[in-house]
Amino acid sequence: IPSTGAEIPAVGLGTWITFNVGSDPALRAECVAVMEAFFAAGGGVIDSSPMYGSSQPVVGHGLQALGHPQGLYAADKVWTSSGEEGPSQIARSRAHWTVPRFDLLQVHNLRAWEAHLPTLQEMKADGRLRHVGITTSHGRRHDAFEQVMRGHDLDCVQLTYNIVDRAAEARLLPLAQDRGMAVIVNRPFRQGALIRQLAGAPLPPGAAEVGAGSWAQVLLKFILSHPAVTVAIPATRVVDHLRENKQAALGAMPDAAMRARWAAHVAEL
Repeated sequence: IPSTGAEIPAVGLGTWITFNVGSDPALRAECVAVMEAFFAAGGGVIDSSPMYGSSQPVVGHGLQALGHPQGLYAADKVWTSSGEEGPSQIARSRAHWTVPRFDLLQVHNLRAWEAHLPTLQEMKADGRLRHVGITTSHGRRHDAFEQVMRGHDLDCVQLTYNIVDRAAEARLLPLAQDRGMAVIVNRPFRQGALIRQLAGAPLPPGAAEVGAGSWAQVLLKFILSHPAVTVAIPATRVVDHLRENKQAALGAMPDAAMRARWAAHVAEL
């Protein structure tokens, strides 16, 4: 993370939908198993939001069940149209997670960002928060996102980027580099749709050369090899998929020419 020099593993864990399992004991157990494998593989960013149903308390349940293992980078969001409600929502989120503080708080989809950013910056100044950021998803509101990036000191930005959704390459990713902002990538698999659509298709040329043995690893290596990207946060409730995703950060990465060939290959498919 350029602003502070903090280092985090390049593959994190998203919780949208997959961790929204309520109090179902079997599904909660699957989440705990995924978190256990996540920490065994080095840990890193777990990202959630008040918008994600029961995902926050499920993360907290997992952390308690695992004895709060080392290696967590706790990333959450503020998501309310009222600036006055921001602090109380953040307090509830922290209680759900059962953590003393968050590493990163982000204004979710720029909702009431003018009100919430000063709150987050004050928390950071007081030592109650390590990093401050903003998010967008599905390629929405890039113009507004860019203006906030240009006008405010942010540690992290979170956006959608994958081998098909590449609009961020034009302005947002270069701007993040210029401004010294870490980039968290959401929807790396388009909520699993890319994996399903590419199932059974041949991997692109050069995949084996960089240690990509599956489409999930190809898609993640494409993202992680962009010089502006800090971490991708695929979501899963399957331990084998978590391990496969984590392994994508290991070994060689595609260069610019290979990235172009991969994108063309997927476009043809």
